[in-house]
Amino acid sequence: MKRDFLSLVDVTPEEIEHILTLASELKEERKRGVTRPLLAQKTLALLFHKPSLRTRTSFEVGMYQLGGFTTYMQEHEIGMGVRESVQDLGRVLSRYYDGIVIRTFAHTIVVELAQAATIPVINGLTDLLHPCQILSALQALREHFGRLAGLHIAYIGDGNNMANSWLFGAAQMGLTLTIASPRAYWPDPTVVAQAQHIAERTGAVLEIIEDPQQAVKGVDVVYTDVWTSMGQEVEAEARRAIFRPYQINEALLAETPSHAVVMHCLPAHRGEEITAEVFEGPRSLVFEEAENRLHAQKALLIFLLAAEER
Repeated sequence: MKRDFLSLVDVTPEEIEHILTLASELKEERKRGVTRPLLAQKTLALLFHKPSLRTRTSFEVGMYQLGGFTTYMQEHEIGMGVRESVQDLGRVLSRYYDGIVIRTFAHTIVVELAQAATIPVINGLTDLLHPCQILSALQALREHFGRLAGLHIAYIGDGNNMANSWLFGAAQMGLTLTIASPRAYWPDPTVVAQAQHIAERTGAVLEIIEDPQQAVKGVDVVYTDVWTSMGQEVEAEARRAIFRPYQINEALLAETPSHAVVMHCLPAHRGEEITAEVFEGPRSLVFEEAENRLHAQKALLIFLLAAEER
């Protein structure tokens, strides 16, 4: 039976651990020049409504390194929902490809596509969730700390798709997560409720507050994202004023333990959600996380498209 990856709740905690272990193995093998063409002759469709650097290139390079092939298609080439219905698109591409990555605005489009497709569908980002980014962040944390168990993450800023995804990631892996955001910008309440339900089973601790200084007390990780996501550009000026107290800077880091690291999903706006000093500083894991988009997604592709090899 085909598996989709639309959200981190589509896989079990044990499967996430398996993907992260495989990702680190693939990373080390790549450094030694070892290749495993586990997806030879496999094909992957990349359907992108939103511009991308890391998502597109990491999937393209990842499939190439695994022996597979990708086709990149932009919205103006597809006309999804206008020229071609989402259902028809999923059914047609299922006859050509082995998997689909879609990066779009409304999460309902991804769900609809997955329901129509008979091949695995991967969420490359929606306005609601960005699960692939959390896989790469979890891999970076596990490599840095040697574990995930017991880690405390503070997410500071807009309660956007990254905050929503961290709620699912922390809940699934039994982590402690504190989100600090202005109350009007808190994460999606449906996601919060679902994550809290999962946390009851895994022992995760999830809290959402307004005070960033309180949020970073005793944490291992300080995470942030841009204050204005794609599609919100008209709100940019107002958001800069509202989120200014939520900037990751030296003063905020002074409230954290000395071992705490800083992460950002990129792209970053230096001087807004994070200062250049912190972004480029010795506590930054930003580019380890960015690199791991390649390795974590290769592991995910193997998990979804090469089940017989698992």
